Amino acid sequence: MNPSDIATDTPRQTQLAARIGLFGATMIVMGGIIGSGIFINSYVVARQVHTPVLILGAWVTGGVVAIFGAFIYAELAARLPKAGGQYAYLREAYHPAVAFLYGWVLLLVIQTGGMAAVAVTFAKYLRIMVDVPVSEGWIAGMTLGGLAAINCLGVRAGSAVQSALMVLKILAIAALVLIGIVAARTPTDVFSGPVLDRPLSVDLLTAFGAALTPVLFAYGGWQTANFVAAEVREPSRNLPRALILGVIGVILLYLAVNFVYLRVLGPAGLAANTTPATAVMERALGAAGGKLIALGIVVSTLGFLSQCVLTAPRVYYAMAQDGLFFRSVAWVDPKHRVPAVAILLQAAAAMVISLTRGYEQILNYVVSMDFIFFGLTATCVFVFRRREAMEKGAPPAYCAPGHPYTTIVFIAISWFVVANTIYKYPGNTLIGMSILLAGIPVYYAWRWRSAVRQ
Repeated sequence: MNPSDIATDTPRQTQLAARIGLFGATMIVMGGIIGSGIFINSYVVARQVHTPVLILGAWVTGGVVAIFGAFIYAELAARLPKAGGQYAYLREAYHPAVAFLYGWVLLLVIQTGGMAAVAVTFAKYLRIMVDVPVSEGWIAGMTLGGLAAINCLGVRAGSAVQSALMVLKILAIAALVLIGIVAARTPTDVFSGPVLDRPLSVDLLTAFGAALTPVLFAYGGWQTANFVAAEVREPSRNLPRALILGVIGVILLYLAVNFVYLRVLGPAGLAANTTPATAVMERALGAAGGKLIALGIVVSTLGFLSQCVLTAPRVYYAMAQDGLFFRSVAWVDPKHRVPAVAILLQAAAAMVISLTRGYEQILNYVVSMDFIFFGLTATCVFVFRRREAMEKGAPPAYCAPGHPYTTIVFIAISWFVVANTIYKYPGNTLIGMSILLAGIPVYYAWRWRSAVRQ
């Protein structure tokens, strides 16, 4: 079925404006990856594997997987530079129902749940710095509302705020690295120990796989830049470049931060500290260091939220244009040329979750949903290349290096993460799967609704 066959009476008079350049797109890629995790969650890796080589090896391996994913999404962006990113690829490669299910879980689980969790983290660290007489939930809600209002003023305004916050985020990470190297006291011979913490065995491989799980989560988010493909100038050229440059930049930052954690805290100290960035800064500068890193986390989480508010509403906009969502969600503000209703809808959903604290349960099954669609979207490259060969069409401006091998590795790892999550958290995964399957009758209800409106 061709998606153009779907009946829709959504307004199309005003189009999205292509106002994001290469720098802005690169900052969106990096902003979608770096949140608060790199400041906090590296200890999880050190609890699974216990030598510097294995710990840094996990971050290198995760970076390689992220690069393979960036290669895939760069080719998809070059082939289909359309609003909605993953939604558009799944629609064109398979069926509108598959694309709808992705948008369905993005709105109800993946994006809004993640945004709510990060917004509450932002509020928590803001209150460390400033005595605010408001609950964390209300701070989170007001922050999401403010960012939504900024993005309703136009993609240029939203992108400018996102780029500024990303630059500040890079500076905060650079300060952590430099202060950790220059000022912090370090244990002796951290990197002179054994390479492996146990004999090479199934047990070691299992532990390394468990260490990779939080690393892969930390590297996720680069794919959201493809949501705004229709608003990137020369998207077939600039978006692939932004994906590769952005992911490489994040890999370098992540490796530098973990090197400092190990140098200052050692593997055992890193495993014992649930807030390693704070531990490093306090060891270097005392209480003032703790305040400084709190400021860095505030900036980083705010930048991540800004990126989420900027990008994901384009998926709901694309769904509405296809007649698979409320037609008002496809409305584009004629002055600012942004999908304002879609932006406000997502912000409202995330605000509700942050105020009800429901995000704590939602995040337990975000992972399986996210990685199911990572792997499925990567398979679209095979579909498009087969069609291209059959139709003897010209290849896109960018083709994924190492395909099909790099693509197969990325798909296999994505679905390994899903299988591992099902094994470890079967109850939570069942909830996520139930939400996914509930989208099937909703899809057909929207199809019927669109047909009745003809």
